[in-house]
Amino acid sequence: MAVRSSGNPVDGYISAFPEDVRRALQEVRKVIRETVPEAVETIKYGMPAYVLKKNLVFFAGYKNHVGFYPAPVNEAAFEKALTGYITGRGSVQFPLSKPMPLPLIRRMVKHYVKKQTG
Repeated sequence: MAVRSSGNPVDGYISAFPEDVRRALQEVRKVIRETVPEAVETIKYGMPAYVLKKNLVFFAGYKNHVGFYPAPVNEAAFEKALTGYITGRGSVQFPLSKPMPLPLIRRMVKHYVKKQTG
């Protein structure tokens, strides 16, 4: 059963998914908004995006995972934390079969904020 959107395009995006995916997407969204409340929330490339001076982070829902972009997959500081997740060129997949790694997501968001703001 779909949840009605409040008119915010990210609400509409999230509401289109089944309950288990919606729940995970809302958790990720909440962490991003708490970590960087000044970021503008929008839809870019068909997924929720957060913008400061430029694009900051994105996330997307899938049947079995939540994708997070960009992911610092080639940075030593995140190597251990990302072990066990499927990663790609600048992306990471968080499986729905496990709790969302919210502290890791918060850490990645802070990392990209720092990169943008110095």
